[in-house]
Amino acid sequence: MYKYFTTVDGIKIPAVTTEQMIEIDRIAIEETGPNLYQMMENAGRNLALTIIDKIAEISDPSIVILAGTGGNGGGGICAARHLANRDYNVKLAITDRSKLKDVPKKQFMIFENAGGKVIDDFDGIKTDIIVDAIIGYSLSNATRGNSLQFILWANSQTAKKISLDVPSGVNSTTGEVYGEYFHTESTLTLALPKTGLTETKCGQLLLGDIGIPKIVYDKISIKYQSPFKNKFVVELNYK
Repeated sequence: MYKYFTTVDGIKIPAVTTEQMIEIDRIAIEETGPNLYQMMENAGRNLALTIIDKIAEISDPSIVILAGTGGNGGGGICAARHLANRDYNVKLAITDRSKLKDVPKKQFMIFENAGGKVIDDFDGIKTDIIVDAIIGYSLSNATRGNSLQFILWANSQTAKKISLDVPSGVNSTTGEVYGEYFHTESTLTLALPKTGLTETKCGQLLLGDIGIPKIVYDKISIKYQSPFKNKFVVELNYK
């Protein structure tokens, strides 16, 4: 478990547990802002930009985004819409559309109105990059159902892979896995890195700004210096 990570410029970024991140989100949503819609939009935009960077050298790239029903999935759906709006060949698979929470459901409505493509199975699907936005930091037990099937399919593919916030199937506090987990090459974690993120399971580690102000971290006594300056995504070192 890591207590902090560093940027390439040597800025120390504190790592947080799942419980701390839940409280950070609560304070932002209930007390200071930004609200959940804004944070999800920021996460999705940063994910889309990161995906574009990862596929920059591929001619006419194809993208599959795997989304869950909660906040992590909402970020993935938002990223899919940004990519669709830019005429990328992007397909979205959702573990269970009938169980989308309110804000992700709104993201999905916007995605559909943007002409986004939805797939219900992976038969014959070949892609250059697979994006994991299935679970995030909310993992509490082994993956199952469609979440498990999505992970098994992704792990069987040779495409590039990136996870949003935490690779699905990995405990964000401890780094433990409960059965199958998404085998990623890169992880775009959000707001602050999580203590359970390891190089073995997360690969290249990136940090995305979702707009949380310093006062939120002050409220729970986390010493924080913003690493973003003129960027919305920065790379972190495992130390």
